[in-house]
Amino acid sequence: MRFELYTDEKDDRPVFITGNFNNWNPKDYTYQLTQADSCNYFIEIDNQILPEEVEYKFTKGGWENVELDKYGNITPNRKAKKSIEKTSDTVEKWRLNWGPFKKEFFPVAEVISEKFYIPQLDRYRKVWAVLPYDYHTSDKHYPVLYLQDAQNLFNEGSGFGNWEIDKKLSILAEYGRGDVIVIAIEHGSEDRIKEYIFDNDNIANGSEGKKYIRFITDTLKPFVDENYRTKKDRDNTGIGGSSLGALISIYSGFLYPEVYSKLLIFSPSLWVEPNNNFPMMNFRVPFKTKIYLYGGGQEGSKMVKRIHIFEEYLKRWEKKNLFDFEFRTNINPEGTHNEFYWSQEFPRAIEWLFYNNTENPVEVKPQQQSIKN
Repeated sequence: MRFELYTDEKDDRPVFITGNFNNWNPKDYTYQLTQADSCNYFIEIDNQILPEEVEYKFTKGGWENVELDKYGNITPNRKAKKSIEKTSDTVEKWRLNWGPFKKEFFPVAEVISEKFYIPQLDRYRKVWAVLPYDYHTSDKHYPVLYLQDAQNLFNEGSGFGNWEIDKKLSILAEYGRGDVIVIAIEHGSEDRIKEYIFDNDNIANGSEGKKYIRFITDTLKPFVDENYRTKKDRDNTGIGGSSLGALISIYSGFLYPEVYSKLLIFSPSLWVEPNNNFPMMNFRVPFKTKIYLYGGGQEGSKMVKRIHIFEEYLKRWEKKNLFDFEFRTNINPEGTHNEFYWSQEFPRAIEWLFYNNTENPVEVKPQQQSIKN
């Protein structure tokens, strides 16, 4: 079957086709289109590979670079019978690194407190609630994700850039997958390393991770559940972060599996625990825990290796019936240790952790548009 594509939005990115014939892999080089001229592309796919009804989309190398309609809206999956032997399609616009972002879907960021008291550490911290765009106009209850290092999650002006979770949540909301409250806890500046190290005085003299974990679990979560419309159960509660923030989130999930069922773990500082000596709570019935692991191939020689070793430990712990893990690992060969790559990964992690997404993009109804004269 021959697939032809016309697009006059020109850039240097290659074009791929993805669909129900390749598990919706959006960057599968087997299905990269050949460029005939500046606007026309084509690919021929063996009929034996294709199902009778083909569902497909075009991308420029990932869901963050997928096709859009002329208004910048998500397009429904394209469908064709393979018996027709040839299709000709047009793409008006393409996403670029998840953009464009629509203001009407932006979440509402509220400061819970400029100085939230941490009784376990006798200090104060700024804490944010990032609420779904329709939170104040609905009566829905929402799952919650607790994230470390709020300074680097949203708001322009961070010295290291930021994850742009507000923009990414707006994209997810467009897909009908933005119903998550994010509680963002600012790090303690000079106290950050001590608070994010669980129990390793070789690295942080007077490590305070045990107390910090208890703050989120015993103090902050009950406050959030009392003051916001949350789904309080473990199936709807996650925790995560990057680097040392990812490390302390691993500890949180392993020590309080009755509280957290979802761990978002980006570029974890596993060098702190080279032997993976994480304490585990041993419950009679193992808790099912979802872990999204991400690392970049350019983060130093050991990042990817340590992540794979950590995976092996997860499997061993499963065999001991300590946990029932479901984990997904994504390695970006080009990824370095910074917010830009964590930002790109954030929507994929949210979709998998909270919406059980396999790669198939959700079907969305085309939105009506008022055409401006």
